Amino acid sequence: MKSKSPEQLLWLMSFAAAFGFACWHTLINNFAVEQAGFSGIEMGFLQSLREVPGFLAFTTVFLLLIFREQTFALLSIAILGIGVALTGFFPSNLGLYVTTVIMSVGFHYYYTVQKSLALQWIDKERVPVVLGHLSAARSYASIAVFLGIWLSIEWLAIDYVYIYAITGIGAIVLVLWAWRYFPSFTHAIPQHKKLILRPAYSLYYALVFMSGARRQIFIVFASFLMVEKFGFSASDIALLFLVNHIINSWAAPRIGKLIAKWGEHKALTLEYLGLIVIFISYALVDNAAMAAALFIIDHILFSLAISIESYFKRIADPQDIASTAGVSFTINHIAAVIIPAAFGFIWIDSPAIVFYIGAGMAFISLLLAQRIPGSLNQLEALSRG
Repeated sequence: MKSKSPEQLLWLMSFAAAFGFACWHTLINNFAVEQAGFSGIEMGFLQSLREVPGFLAFTTVFLLLIFREQTFALLSIAILGIGVALTGFFPSNLGLYVTTVIMSVGFHYYYTVQKSLALQWIDKERVPVVLGHLSAARSYASIAVFLGIWLSIEWLAIDYVYIYAITGIGAIVLVLWAWRYFPSFTHAIPQHKKLILRPAYSLYYALVFMSGARRQIFIVFASFLMVEKFGFSASDIALLFLVNHIINSWAAPRIGKLIAKWGEHKALTLEYLGLIVIFISYALVDNAAMAAALFIIDHILFSLAISIESYFKRIADPQDIASTAGVSFTINHIAAVIIPAAFGFIWIDSPAIVFYIGAGMAFISLLLAQRIPGSLNQLEALSRG
């Protein structure tokens, strides 16, 4: 990779953002209960607040009237870092709500802009490969944070306030380094500065929405299954996520290359067939080790979802990328609000039904994936049309 290339900047920004968020995400449940006295009601409200900026991701296109995308991405990570750094200093209901919103604003705006920058800066043939490397960068950051938190708590007995502060400041320092070290990269094609919803992108919108629904099944209910049914402790869950990220740091770049070779149609077909099997297995599994194995395989399949963005890169009008990145992020987060609450009521009666419904959603995604042209030539024709 050439010195000071856009790919290097994307990698560093991915690492920095994941470094800050991984700390917040790993400690927030324990911190909220132990330091702020949260119950399930307050935690539910906190998580709902955290998703609000995701709904507002479409406003990115208006903010880009003021900021260049590269500058806005770095600023967003800095805001994320500030929110994380402040978290430990305000162990109260209002304090956690405010710092969470600050962190979430930075998080959601950054990932919206990162998607846009990656699709603009990278040639379409290399998009899945580069997205795989960015996924690996997030895993490297998460591994560093998991190990640092374990060392800080188990061996050094460092208080939450210092862990949050050190990690948040660390993310900000990486942003300052990126700002000083990298030049301002140019965009070959100017971007539209207005909201765009095109019928030609309807399949992409549908895939993005279903991807958001699939993510909630994994994040909320598969994790809860490990705790409620199989009695996994907090350290067990942390270890499980550590294993996931270690595997992902190795697998994601290779999966990106596989997508570039196979094409988006085959890659998404494999993902959704795999999810149907996994979700049905979640509903039936009675062995803790098997459940843990399903959880790990489920996480590996996440990397195949970068095919959705690779597909969009092939069909999009190059001027639509920045605007559509914000719109698609908002679409993705519709499921983040609806599914946890709605499926929570179903879970009370039957956890298995939640996963059977998840398998049904994976089947719908499979049907949608079959509408993606199976060859590069077909995709090129679709983009020209």
